[in-house]
Amino acid sequence: MAGASATDNYARVYEGRLQPGTRPALLIVDVVMAYLTEGSALFMDTAAAARDSNRRLAEAARVAGVPVVFTNVQYKPDGSDGGVFYKKAPVLKAFVEGSPLGAFPDDLTPQPGDRVFTKQYPSAFFGTGLAEALHADGIDTLIITGYSTSGCVRASALDAMQYGFVPLVVRDACADRHPAPHEANLFDLQAKYAEVISEAEALALIATHASA
Repeated sequence: MAGASATDNYARVYEGRLQPGTRPALLIVDVVMAYLTEGSALFMDTAAAARDSNRRLAEAARVAGVPVVFTNVQYKPDGSDGGVFYKKAPVLKAFVEGSPLGAFPDDLTPQPGDRVFTKQYPSAFFGTGLAEALHADGIDTLIITGYSTSGCVRASALDAMQYGFVPLVVRDACADRHPAPHEANLFDLQAKYAEVISEAEALALIATHASA
């Protein structure tokens, strides 16, 4: 199919759809100051708009009684717990223990009742115990947001699927360094592993699960 658009090329090959389950949680991946601080090597000019979307989603989830889960990244001062990932991406020094770049923004911080899982690798699931905690709580669907689309969001969505959760990636609430990897990874996630939805769709889903 040389010359065909990506959409045409994937047509009738990757067209499956996933339906949300009955017990969702909101998973906010690495929305921390490294991506929001100008001058930081990880700064992304699209991160602020995605943070605002995350804030609205978190507020709605708490009102509805939908669990809110945050991840952050933290390393020992020598990076010895970061393995090959830390060697491959020296920029991860931004997340050495005590760095202000690893902090949550003031307007999107975990609140009482939220959960925080600290990780050293791209996936929110790798080495964190997140899957076990979610299964224990009866969660079957994850509304996934955060930074960056092509990195930790993608890795977390893929692992969510592999652990048996329905992954719903919120386009408006994710950001990347450049539109090309952002769009390419959303396209691929939608095709093979997840459902990519809008903030409005995510808010509507959260509202349907409001506690009685």
